[in-house]
Amino acid sequence: MSTKDFLPNTPNENKDNADNSRTTASLDQTDLIEKSGSVTVSDKGRSIHCLTVIGQIEGHYCLPEENKTTKYEHVIPQLVAIEEDPTVDGLLILLNTVGGDVEAGLAIAELIAGMTTPTVSLVLGGGHSIGVPLAVSAKKSFIVPSATMTIHPVRMNGLVLGVPQTLSYFDRMQERITNFITANSSIDKDKFTTLMMNTGELVTDVGTVLDGEKAVEYGLIDSLGGLSDAIDALYKLIDGE
Repeated sequence: MSTKDFLPNTPNENKDNADNSRTTASLDQTDLIEKSGSVTVSDKGRSIHCLTVIGQIEGHYCLPEENKTTKYEHVIPQLVAIEEDPTVDGLLILLNTVGGDVEAGLAIAELIAGMTTPTVSLVLGGGHSIGVPLAVSAKKSFIVPSATMTIHPVRMNGLVLGVPQTLSYFDRMQERITNFITANSSIDKDKFTTLMMNTGELVTDVGTVLDGEKAVEYGLIDSLGGLSDAIDALYKLIDGE
């Protein structure tokens, strides 16, 4: 064993070790983003997990490979891990989704709404269809002025039996979604139903498209704002303000 083995690291060696550690951490974060569309960052002694919900919410059936999707079987375990991880102080949800599987989206929204971990959502681009419950599920919600949200009744693809039971099923599913949205936002149930059943705006559908200002005006989203506003609000929730 040489004398060097007993000597402390020189300043240059310490710098190299620090640089290597940062490089390894950066590679780990990049790998996490590629695999799950999420990342955990720390600042000022607080750790925030960022979860992205993009494209279409994929449910029980796989969508074509060319589709951008958020898979609920990936998101649900992440949410459980975040809730149970004492090192994660808050969750930031970034939304740019066209909607997708109703039950999968509602399941994710219910999990977020039931978390004790501070949560903030930010709608970027669009938070359409089942993306609406996801946006309001956080304890505080934001939307950028250029984003839009489409509110419309439940729709179903594929074979539909033209019997009264089908209409009853649609009504009950729509009631679940409406009740969740109105319970987790400030919009009035009658107003939400009016927007949802509007026949004068969408060319081939029933419903309403709201821009950022209108979404806040109607009480669907809490505030207009961007990334810095959402992060500031999350820090305040973490600090109990």
